[in-house]
Order: sequence, then C-alpha cells, then structure tokens
Amino acid sequence: MSTNANSDRILEMRNVSVNYGGIQALKALNMEIFAGEVVTLIGANGAGKTTTLRAISRLLPLSAGEIVVGGTLVNKMRPEQLVRMGVAHCPEGRRMLTRQTVRDNLYLGAYSRRDGAEIRKDLDKMFQLFPVLGQRHNQMAGTLSGGEQQMVAIARAMMSRPRLLLLDEPSLGLAPLIVREIFAIIRTLRSTGVTILLVEQNATIALQNADRGYVLEAGTLTISGKASALLDDERVKKAYLG
Repeated sequence: MSTNANSDRILEMRNVSVNYGGIQALKALNMEIFAGEVVTLIGANGAGKTTTLRAISRLLPLSAGEIVVGGTLVNKMRPEQLVRMGVAHCPEGRRMLTRQTVRDNLYLGAYSRRDGAEIRKDLDKMFQLFPVLGQRHNQMAGTLSGGEQQMVAIARAMMSRPRLLLLDEPSLGLAPLIVREIFAIIRTLRSTGVTILLVEQNATIALQNADRGYVLEAGTLTISGKASALLDDERVKKAYLG
C-alpha cells in the first residue's frame, strides 16, 4: 500500500459543488489522491459518485470550488485537454462503438496521441494484459460478453497512457467470477504505477482492493479513511457492506 511520503498529489478537489437544474448534486467536496494509490468512492445509488467523476473529467460544470490535477487548476479545461494531461475516464455502461472491432475501439482511446509506434506497442501491451481481447481483436465489440466489453473499456482508457484512471462501476452487471477477474486486472494496473479513483457499487470488493476510501451520501462526503479501517467501521458495515 502506498505511503504518500513523496506527497505527489495527483488530484485535489477543493470545496467542489455541482448543480443539476435546481438541485445541488455535490456539496463542497474535498478530496485528494496521491500517486500510486487506489482510492474508492462508495455510496448508495444517486449519492453523486458518477457526478464526481464527470466533474473531475470536465464533463460537468462546477457551480463552486476548484479541481487541481498534478498542480494545475483545470476548472476551465475541456475534457480532451484533461486526457492530454493524463486523466482517463472509463464510464459506467462501457460506452463502446459496438459496430467497430475491438482493435478499433482501443485505437480510439489513443486519439489524442501522435506517437504511432508507441501506440502500437501499447496495443500489444493491452493484448498481453487482456489475452481474450488479443484473440478477438477483429471481432465487433458489440458481440462480446459483458465482461469482455468491460475489458475493452478499461483497455481503451489505458491507451491514452493515463496517470489517473477514473473507473465508474467496473463490476456492474457482471457475474462474480468475472468481477474477480476485473479486480485482478485493476490490481495489475495499480502495480504498473497507474493511480485509480474507483466508483463501485460492491463496496466490500472496492475497499478490499483500495488504499483509502471516501463515503458519499446525498452529495456530501461523510466518512473517509484507510480502506482497512472503513471495512471495520460499523457505520460503513451497516449501510454498505451488508
């Protein structure tokens, strides 16, 4: 587990608020993530977890506060600028081009890069990390199983060479065996130095694979701490760990 000793802060959210119409979806969020960590954001449906990721990747405007990535204020940046800064967003529901091949979907993840030879090397790396995608590289993405599509979504995000990977509900709708496989991949990514912010409905497996966690309730962060401590926290157990 990471120590934060080098204080390499990849992400900082300072009093971030987001409004949807007349509703305040996020209320004065303060969060930080350091290089090499896996941090998980847990909470009930509708708590604002996906909104938080969309705010970070600049898909939603802020009504207040600041988001800082690698020491740079990003409030006024466009989503594609965030990708170039090393932030990749793997959205809930996979969102792939179903009538394009697996290979074409992965190349799409590198759209902001111009280093052709390195992109091809990264494609080979993804096929090593996800052997089934290598076997099916010419198959239409829409014909894959749910677990295979999730692998495409993660691999596509990794093709931008992110420093920070935002993962939204990677286990959604997947069988338990496939969920274990996806989380083994997340551990592998983490061992290569990728920093991960994980939103996950399955709070137990999320905390088992994270360094730290934040609990979000109705748009407000209520509890935070080491993941191991949250697993033992009676409030978290009662509300989220069943």
